[in-house]
Amino acid sequence: MPGDLLTPVVDEDGAPFWEYAARGELRIQACSGCGELRFPPRPCCPRCQSFDSEWRRMSGRGRIWSYVLPHPPLLPAYAEQAPYNAVVVELAEAPHIRLVGNVVAAPDAALNSVDPARLRIGAAVKVAFTRLADGTTVPRWLLERA
Repeated sequence: MPGDLLTPVVDEDGAPFWEYAARGELRIQACSGCGELRFPPRPCCPRCQSFDSEWRRMSGRGRIWSYVLPHPPLLPAYAEQAPYNAVVVELAEAPHIRLVGNVVAAPDAALNSVDPARLRIGAAVKVAFTRLADGTTVPRWLLERA
């Protein structure tokens, strides 16, 4: 993978998300008081205002809620991989939780490894994890049906 791709900014609230991703686990922050799942991670539950939280393991399955093929890519490392996709995935267990990423042919495949014609709103996907050049592990998505 090219080393000039954008990498996540890890803050105190979101650090556990990235730690679990490095272990190959998709976990979402949940309120320990009322059980509400929340993303992005934050210190206080928007539902009950509790500051107690836990990280729940998700199945890693979801559906494409939206996607875009950026034209033109603005950064050189992305231009080299065009056309590529950027997707919003709603999680199967919590459709109100949506994660941004890319659909790829395999965990370490290039961002342009899936023909854009194969992408559809509602297409089933499953998570895969990719270690970036800086050592951060990010979730990416694989189409469920080839």
